[in-house]
Amino acid sequence: MNFRRTRAVARKEFLHILRDARSLVMALALPLLMILLFGYALTLDVDRIPTMVFDSDRSPESRELISRFEGSRYFHILGAVRGYRSIEQKINRDECMLGIVIPQDYSRDLLSGHAPQVQILFDGSDSNTASIGLGYANGIVQSFAAEIRERAQNLMGKSAPTSPVEPRLRVWYNSQLKSKNYIVPGLIAIILMIIGALLTSLTLAREWEMGTMEQILSTPLRPVEIALGKMSAYFTLGVVDMLLTIIVGVGLFQVPQRGSYVFLVFSGCLFLIGALFWGILISALSRTQLIAYQLAMLTSFLPAFLLSGFVFAIETMPVPVQVVTYLFPTRYFVAMLKGVFLRGVGIEALYAEVLLLALYAAIVFMVAVKRLRQKVA
Repeated sequence: MNFRRTRAVARKEFLHILRDARSLVMALALPLLMILLFGYALTLDVDRIPTMVFDSDRSPESRELISRFEGSRYFHILGAVRGYRSIEQKINRDECMLGIVIPQDYSRDLLSGHAPQVQILFDGSDSNTASIGLGYANGIVQSFAAEIRERAQNLMGKSAPTSPVEPRLRVWYNSQLKSKNYIVPGLIAIILMIIGALLTSLTLAREWEMGTMEQILSTPLRPVEIALGKMSAYFTLGVVDMLLTIIVGVGLFQVPQRGSYVFLVFSGCLFLIGALFWGILISALSRTQLIAYQLAMLTSFLPAFLLSGFVFAIETMPVPVQVVTYLFPTRYFVAMLKGVFLRGVGIEALYAEVLLLALYAAIVFMVAVKRLRQKVA
């Protein structure tokens, strides 16, 4: 390999990037647009659930229970209704998701020590939100019932029964349980994979469409020099995109960054190299920019979004799908980002992911060079 020829290819790509102002702006603006859009729009937090109340008891205890729901950030009380039919109509019209029905004998059963009943009607169309919301509602009802019973026992001069076990919960790494704290770091991996694959997937295909690939093949350039030269130019642009997304994530979205910035940038560069070589491989497999673009989106966005653990936990997937996730580098980089941002760990805990990313980049590079050699021949 001749580094002079490699540098000449890199310089040619740099000049092409600088002269194509629209592509340059898109390459820099698209990551910012994506992280802003996904960061604000994509959230898994279940709060401010639209709620209607049907209170048949109309007692101080029932009103106090309703006030507990009003004081919780997880529920938004829209108003009161006078029957089941009204709740059903509002759920059918998507005007509310939750209905709370308090029966007439609620306060009597509660104060007499019997088990009071409160009916929770939830729209199960969104099963994830419904299951989480039901857990919040059950927690409020049960804690309020226990508090009222303790008051009644004190008024009667009896000591309230104590629980033999007192649970004390401590949430590590994301104590506020905000979904953006793990969604935004994962977005960095998604954006780098998409941008990296798209940037280089169009390079060789564009050369074929413009008719300049024959001129390149007539030079003494070797396939490895073509691959490294084109990758070097877009690697610089990819690093700029990575730094921009990190700055926006930490500065704008206030995501905690507890680990080393040096290790974060190093792992990002390693992942970016693999993504860029993947784009070069796609470009070597196709001679039109349209096909290259479609292949890049199909093989970068979908696996990165669905099979990386970015949104959906890999542990909950079927075993065959879990095995497939090992083939995609985004799985390892998402785990590294969450470890660096939230846990503050470094290479001592993430060395396996680093080695796998390096192995992936080496394999894709060798396959891309081999494919280029076949085309040159």
